[in-house]
Amino acid sequence: MTDLKIFETMESEVRGYVRSFPVVFSKAKGSILFDEQGKQYVDFFSGAGTLNYGHNNPFLKQKIIDYIAADGVLHGLDMATSAKRAFIQAVQRHLLQPRGWEYVLQFTGPTGTNVVEAALKLARQVKGRSNVVSFTHGFHGVSSGSLAVTANRKFREAAGMPLGNVTFLPYDGYLGPDVNTLAYFERMLTDPSSGLDKPAAVIVETVQGEGGVNVATKAWLQELAALCKHHDMLLIIDDIQVGCGRTGSFFSFDGMGIEPDMITLSKSLSGFGLPMSLLLLKPELDVWKPGAHSGTFRGNNLAFVGATHALEHYWADGEFVKQTQHKADRVADFLENIVQNHPEAGLSVRGRGLIQGLVCSPNGLAERITQGCFERGLVIETAGAQDEVVKVLPALTIEHEVLQQGLAILETSVTAALS
Repeated sequence: MTDLKIFETMESEVRGYVRSFPVVFSKAKGSILFDEQGKQYVDFFSGAGTLNYGHNNPFLKQKIIDYIAADGVLHGLDMATSAKRAFIQAVQRHLLQPRGWEYVLQFTGPTGTNVVEAALKLARQVKGRSNVVSFTHGFHGVSSGSLAVTANRKFREAAGMPLGNVTFLPYDGYLGPDVNTLAYFERMLTDPSSGLDKPAAVIVETVQGEGGVNVATKAWLQELAALCKHHDMLLIIDDIQVGCGRTGSFFSFDGMGIEPDMITLSKSLSGFGLPMSLLLLKPELDVWKPGAHSGTFRGNNLAFVGATHALEHYWADGEFVKQTQHKADRVADFLENIVQNHPEAGLSVRGRGLIQGLVCSPNGLAERITQGCFERGLVIETAGAQDEVVKVLPALTIEHEVLQQGLAILETSVTAALS
């Protein structure tokens, strides 16, 4: 039996994932985790989307080791460093120039919630309005500003204070496949008695990861972008979990003809699981006064090194996108086969790229499945308002045989949970 006593007695009750995965992990490589007893676990969790290139990616690890060995600057606030310059150049070369985009880069605090806070603060400054529109089932972080645009009651109730200046509207598909929820939004915008204070911005995830792997259609996102432009609202796309290649292309909205006013990035941006977040914003929106938004750890140069080499190594051409899509097709087909093999269970599949969800009735089935997976050697979590979705989130670099091993464990666990 794994000794978790020190965690149970010394660590706060707020701890979460250790309750789902009650072992002490001691080693990680690629898509395999090892506990202290030497048991191996296939990782379909990827640090909640932070490890798109796997654990201890050998290429990125060597670049980071080399930088440390050369006494490279580690902590730099927002000072100019060679590591930051290399990263900015890589963003220009591999992300902005190929798309014909012009954005400036703001380095915020190290986590996703930090970059969301910066985006919301700046949007309100630019437009001189306080209200922001967010969507049902959206998740954007748990500090006060980003929590205000997060829909989940569990997180909101933990705030201990009112969370205002946000209007929640129905996400794509929330009212069923035949209802265009943006028609409701537009009607509220054009009706002076709707009660909707004109928003400074709209914040949206193209795929709601924590919210249950809810996927917005291209048409809905394009209509939302047009609505924002027509009504003088900024469009903020939160690509923290589903960016950095998670849906196949680097940005989750690539190929949709959308150019957001702001893009938030974090999680897998550093390539190596190191804390880093970034706000891409249109140059005309950059109205900050020097030092008006700060943060001690916004200059994580080790993260810059990892992020630079991840862009150079994986995003210099289209090969990585093809590899990811091939794996995504395998996962989607496998999950659809599970659905077909259990017609009585009412299961379904949704997702894009390598974020896929097996949707179960909200009766605890998804949790039973993930618990069974863990007992059999697969780390995987649930998502959704009632934890009704088994969320498949493997590394983009996962080897085919490891992917197949994990899927086989998932299938066995589904059958066991239904029997």
